[in-house]
Amino acid sequence: SLKMASDSPESLMTLCTDYCLRNLEGTLCYLLDNETLRLHPDIFLPSEICDKLVNEYVELVKTDSIFEPHESFFTLFSDPRSTRLARIHLREHIVQDQDLEAIRKQDLIELYLTNCEKLTAKSLQTLVSFSHTLISLSLFGCCNIFYEEENPGGCEDDCLVNPTRQVLVKDFTFEGFRRLRFLNLGRLIEGVNVETLLRPLASLVALDLSGIQLNDVGFLTQWKDSLVSLVLYNMDLSEEHIQVITQLRKLRHLDISRDHLSSYYKFKLTRRVLNLFVENLVNLTSLDISGHTMLENCTIPSMEEKMGQTSTEPAKSSIAPFRGLKRPLQFLGLFETSLCRLTHIPAYKVSGDKNEEQVLNAIEAYTEHRPEITSRAINLLFDIARIERCSQLLRALQLVITALKCHKDDKNIQVTGSAALFYLTNSEYRMEQSVKLRRQVIQVVLNGMESYQEVTVQRNCCLTLCNFSIPEELEFQYRRVNELLLNILNQSRQDESIQRIAVHLCNALVCQVDNDHKEAVGKMGFVMTMLKLIQKKLADKTCDQVMEFSWSALWNITDETPDNCEMFLNYSGMKLFLECLKEFPEKQELHRNMLGLLGNVAEVKELRPQLMTSQFISVFSNLLESKADGIEVSYNACGVLSHIMFDGPEAWGICEPHREEVVKRMWAAIQSWDINSRRNINYRSFEPILRLLPQGISPVSQHWATWALYNLVSVYPDKYCPLLIKEGGIPLLKDMIKMASARQETKEMARKVIEHCSNFKEENMDTSR
Repeated sequence: SLKMASDSPESLMTLCTDYCLRNLEGTLCYLLDNETLRLHPDIFLPSEICDKLVNEYVELVKTDSIFEPHESFFTLFSDPRSTRLARIHLREHIVQDQDLEAIRKQDLIELYLTNCEKLTAKSLQTLVSFSHTLISLSLFGCCNIFYEEENPGGCEDDCLVNPTRQVLVKDFTFEGFRRLRFLNLGRLIEGVNVETLLRPLASLVALDLSGIQLNDVGFLTQWKDSLVSLVLYNMDLSEEHIQVITQLRKLRHLDISRDHLSSYYKFKLTRRVLNLFVENLVNLTSLDISGHTMLENCTIPSMEEKMGQTSTEPAKSSIAPFRGLKRPLQFLGLFETSLCRLTHIPAYKVSGDKNEEQVLNAIEAYTEHRPEITSRAINLLFDIARIERCSQLLRALQLVITALKCHKDDKNIQVTGSAALFYLTNSEYRMEQSVKLRRQVIQVVLNGMESYQEVTVQRNCCLTLCNFSIPEELEFQYRRVNELLLNILNQSRQDESIQRIAVHLCNALVCQVDNDHKEAVGKMGFVMTMLKLIQKKLADKTCDQVMEFSWSALWNITDETPDNCEMFLNYSGMKLFLECLKEFPEKQELHRNMLGLLGNVAEVKELRPQLMTSQFISVFSNLLESKADGIEVSYNACGVLSHIMFDGPEAWGICEPHREEVVKRMWAAIQSWDINSRRNINYRSFEPILRLLPQGISPVSQHWATWALYNLVSVYPDKYCPLLIKEGGIPLLKDMIKMASARQETKEMARKVIEHCSNFKEENMDTSR
């Protein structure tokens, strides 16, 4: 089932392939002259492995921005004696003439070249090397493969004057391709004579001529005894075309669909034409007539429709001509036609726009070669996900992920796909999604952010990331996601909403992560970026969410990370702190975030001298009396001063205010706080607090630290009692109680902390019996 498929781990084959491709030098290859990859001489790989290596390589280059392509990759498969290729799928700019040339000795059975715009007529010659074995070939969208470069002058100097001209090759045919049965020439360049090209092929089974305009298709009848599948997407048909099609009696799959937006079509589908198909193409199991305008009514009047449950039986069909079918079709393409909304449709799978099932069928059927249709189908899915509830969530997600991966550079798909992902990953669907699937979503979202500076895509991608648990679910792409967000925030012209979401994400990403993560993000320019945002907001005299989130992010990223604290000071962070305090005296959240950050800076001994100025100490002292955000601002100001006091009287290098006066104000502040205050703060470690206990130089710092511990273990015992015990706080408190310099009230409080923790331990012992 789909659920199991999305949940099951990758196969060992897939994992090994991925590892080898990311570490070619350390596994299958060595570097010759420091640049060319060479296969180790004792390696022999069968086609099952080689095909997977090549196909996965193409996929990685296309969808993984971190993966580095190798210029000499295809040369690894130049000798069939050591590496065998049979079935390969190459896409887009990844493949060039020399790559195909490198594997020309291989006996390829299946070669799919999709939108390989860099291939020229040189590759047509290489194709001839595969002519004796090739069964299946696709040249879909290879728009330059019939062009060769012609240099009229031929001499060196002349080349500068006359750059090479592109000339259409007219003499190539599939002569000698005796085994070729399946051929896709979709979007073939105008001017190539399709009839001449194909004439040598003895028995074609499947032919795709999507996007090619042929007025005469009479030549198709030469394969009337073998042709099973015919695709004429976007071909403007005529009566002559229909006459030819009805002679191809072996057809099981016929696709005459079109993109109704692309251009004006004269041809209109009638009841008679559909009757002809049903009467003559008796083996038909799949028919696609999407995008067609019906010239006359093909539907059964609703009076005559059999009521009751929807039926796939031809006899009950709401589409009159299909009542003549012997059995229901496996697939019927009705996307962007009025017929898809009828009650009884004689097909097991229908593409259309009536409901979720039809829309998903459309995305599935058209993603690979018809992005223009797919983006409209995804848009319909977006509406379904937004307004109703998706019943086939996993299928919908996989299809959107596939479309976004497949069409990384298609703006329409990136816009509609990223919008649909936002609704498909929100919390109501959370339970149904595996870790693997959610990681795939994150990958395509980051790809979208990387490829598109376009506002809508960026906003959709950022919003989708907000549906994930941060930082946990983004940890596996931690560096990349931070780089992308900082990139957004560093752009000179910014969309307000994107800026707000990006700062929120940045803040969440540096909250509760390891210090090495914080240091790495600091080195990426995180601190500087946040300070620049704050500066812009200050200049506009605006204190909004961006301002508050930016300070909050700085508070998080400086937590126990001295390098980032130093960066904050070096980039004039204190100047901005004072300016914000002055400009926004009433903004409580802002004050709390700024003071929290300065608490982190004050924990770093080497940086404290920079806080020792009359101006800063006066500001911190005045904030002791602040009632902003409960006790938070006062508490943090006292924390900053506690660390400064801990350095002793000799470090007090200022005349005003006096040290004793500040100490007095600190005692008064601590005594005014309610010990049961609920807190807006999150400690991962007590280490910075505990270091203030075993000292006699500043009893007030000792008292602040003990108060902090008492408050946290009283209000949040489950979280903080175990942390205090684990970090060795109890012996430190016991030692402090014995110190002569410690104040009596501090010792009383310390005893209560110890008592709290031992009670907590005992209670938990009881419950675990």
